[in-house]
Amino acid sequence: MLGYFLTRAQVDGIAMRRAERRAFFRKTSGFAVGMAGGGILAACGGGSGDSNAQANEVSDADVLNFALNLEYLEAQFYAYAATGTGLPAAQLGGTGTQGAVTGGRAVNFTDPVVRQYAKEIAQDEIAHVAFLRQALGSAAVAQPAIDIGADPNGAFSSAARAAGLVAAGQAFDPYASDENFLLAAFLFEDVGVTAYKGASPLIQNKTFLEAAAGILAVEAYHAGLVRTALYAKGVDAPALRTAADAISNARDSLDGGSDVDQGVSGADDRSNIVPTDANGIAFSRSPGDVLNIVYLNPGAVSRGGFYPAGVNGALALSSALA
Repeated sequence: MLGYFLTRAQVDGIAMRRAERRAFFRKTSGFAVGMAGGGILAACGGGSGDSNAQANEVSDADVLNFALNLEYLEAQFYAYAATGTGLPAAQLGGTGTQGAVTGGRAVNFTDPVVRQYAKEIAQDEIAHVAFLRQALGSAAVAQPAIDIGADPNGAFSSAARAAGLVAAGQAFDPYASDENFLLAAFLFEDVGVTAYKGASPLIQNKTFLEAAAGILAVEAYHAGLVRTALYAKGVDAPALRTAADAISNARDSLDGGSDVDQGVSGADDRSNIVPTDANGIAFSRSPGDVLNIVYLNPGAVSRGGFYPAGVNGALALSSALA
């Protein structure tokens, strides 16, 4: 349960530690979800100014393979959490180096509603992998090495420590409870939405663009569902909402200079289920910004975090934090 990893003192101090987290990331390469490469438009992102964010040409296949790398991660996490089994071997091969999945197991759900949410999202993410692989054909990249375990030195634990949810040396187990599962899902879902929105201007083929828009809509439904579940459970357990907001702050410290990420708690004691700008529009992340988050590193790197050996394909380098 949440109380295992979040103390009262940590709850009170989370809002004051953003500057320390940013400094920590610079020193230790601790938390990032990112995608980048030699052909990214800087205007798509959350404010990073890396040298790779140039208006160079990228192909539709590059963009779709970038999305496929993310879908491998989400599909494996949800499949294991919901069923205890990952993607079939037939859905893992392709160009580049095929990697294994570290960790992953079924959650012993106690809330039947959260259990059904997990099953539904897993089904959608598995379908996304199959769809993108079919669309790409022989150009599809293989699944890279993925870390979704609960080891103290693993990606989930590093992300949780960066957000102040667990102390140094402690592990965060995303499969230990309904609440931990929702927090882990929250880490991924908002990134998926902003990644598809940010990458959509790079797609030239209208058929592929329509398909990407369809996947974006599904990811947005998933994100809204997870955010709603966290907020609702947080009514009786405020520390859960505080933990989600802390994850949002940690993501924001990795993906550029702009403060765009939003937690589930809004102003004036209202909810914040749909994170938007002043015009009610969802924000975007460049592939480089996305990779910063998933690599758990604010620098320009090619691996780390949830992808120990990096992602496959042309868009594999994260952004340098401005």
